Amino acid sequence: MPKTIWIDLDNSPHVPFFVPIIEELEKRGYKTVITARDCFQVCGLADLFRLPYRRIGRHHGKHVALKLMGLGIRAGQLVPVMLRAKPDLALSHGSRAQLIAASLLRVPSVIIGDYEHSRLSAVIRPNWLIVPEVIPNDSVARYRCPVFKYPGIKEDVYAPRFNPDPGIKKQLNLNGELVVTIRPPATEAHYRVPESDELFEEVLGFLSEHPDVHMVLLPRNARQEHEIRNRHPKLFSNGKITIPDRIVDGLNLVWHSDLVVSGGGTMNREAAALGVPVYSIFRGKTGAVDRYLASSGRMTLLTSREEVRSKLLLARRNRSSYTTANENDTLPTIVHHIVNIMERECQSR
Repeated sequence: MPKTIWIDLDNSPHVPFFVPIIEELEKRGYKTVITARDCFQVCGLADLFRLPYRRIGRHHGKHVALKLMGLGIRAGQLVPVMLRAKPDLALSHGSRAQLIAASLLRVPSVIIGDYEHSRLSAVIRPNWLIVPEVIPNDSVARYRCPVFKYPGIKEDVYAPRFNPDPGIKKQLNLNGELVVTIRPPATEAHYRVPESDELFEEVLGFLSEHPDVHMVLLPRNARQEHEIRNRHPKLFSNGKITIPDRIVDGLNLVWHSDLVVSGGGTMNREAAALGVPVYSIFRGKTGAVDRYLASSGRMTLLTSREEVRSKLLLARRNRSSYTTANENDTLPTIVHHIVNIMERECQSR
């Protein structure tokens, strides 16, 4: 009987990340069971990638009490589902609800992470941790569990599979303007910092001054979209900003942009993986991966309103000669670690 790996998709970046991992695990004879939280376009992306998943739980708001309540509710919803599925291993990219449910079910858990400052749980910790090589060991020592490392960044898992689809230009009515894709800061995340919101507003103001610039905005949820539309009605009425009316392939949008500005991590790193100029307005604690990308010239960190206007370079990018990103060791290394952990757990039972 094949061993079962339970994968929980807790946030939108987890969907494209796990698609190739799931494929590789199933090639090796493992069965996968997928759950998805109904928030931040997770389910829409899972549908886009045609993943078979069970929709469980939702987002409960930005206040701490609501977050904790929602975490407990979702963990409780996951338990009976997994009691029937009987997984041998729980795997996610930082799902706190899965971590709690797996602990209650006595299922060994693996967390893949790429931001050492994220808070998982004050009490429950994963059995195993998989992180990029650039993250120092002492930054994750608090988890007190075995740590495996992988080369590159998590976006290197799926970037080599990407092939551009020019149809997105028609979908978004892009007609030769300088395209800037913008991801607003995560206003409901535990790592929210007000300075990121200030830089976001400065970016919109700066870009609105340039008539040849077209902004493609990717709000994190309907509430954030509503707030931005209310603050900047003119930018929407005159067509300066476009918000896609349906789920789009993030890599494809990034590739067809001249530059990217983001208040989060994944879209920044997707741009870096594809060689697209990218500017980060994230003002929380800078992680090792972002420091690595900035030091290698693959990402620019904007730290003030003045830097938005002095460092953000508006230039058209030559996209005519695309070649698929080079294959790398990131995906095979992560899959090797997962398989290794699974075999160790099976032998210890």
